[in-house]
Amino acid sequence: MRFALVAAALMFAAPAFADEPVKFPEKLARTDFQAVIADAGPAFIAGQPSEAALRGMVAGGITTIINLRTQPEMDNRRQVPYDEAAVLKELGATYVHVPLGGPDTPYTPAAVDAVAKAIEAAKGNKVLLHCTIAWRASHMWAAYLVKYKGFTVEEARRHAEAINFSGYPAGGVPLDGLLEAQPKPAAAN
Repeated sequence: MRFALVAAALMFAAPAFADEPVKFPEKLARTDFQAVIADAGPAFIAGQPSEAALRGMVAGGITTIINLRTQPEMDNRRQVPYDEAAVLKELGATYVHVPLGGPDTPYTPAAVDAVAKAIEAAKGNKVLLHCTIAWRASHMWAAYLVKYKGFTVEEARRHAEAINFSGYPAGGVPLDGLLEAQPKPAAAN
């Protein structure tokens, strides 16, 4: 009887990686991602995966891929020599595109909300959050940790710095825009 109860509990239990707690990012020794890939617990934070890496991640159980690159970047076959969305559709994985960093795709709190929604929709399965070299993804991960996981900005920065937070010396700090307070309506006179 006891064995039957244990067997039934195991049969209906969530996958081992479900609801995995956030951990301090650990860089993985892989060369099939541009710049870096890090395991942060419920998510892998990475630069652009090769097509083989993407296929391998899905085969390994990743069901949701969140891409922060702009559409012009993704359409440039010198930068990304395959159609990421089409490959993921073929594999039956969920593709979420939250483009950031272009003139029409600013770093906003709404982008953090979209990423959080995609992570939540993954129902405890690990996700892959990526951009080109994990710089935007590091900033997004930090904003997600602050807004949705209760981290202080300093704690979240430490996690992001372990990935590639300062890896691209472009102007501005995306984290500031991602955490920006929503503007309040003007007071009526």
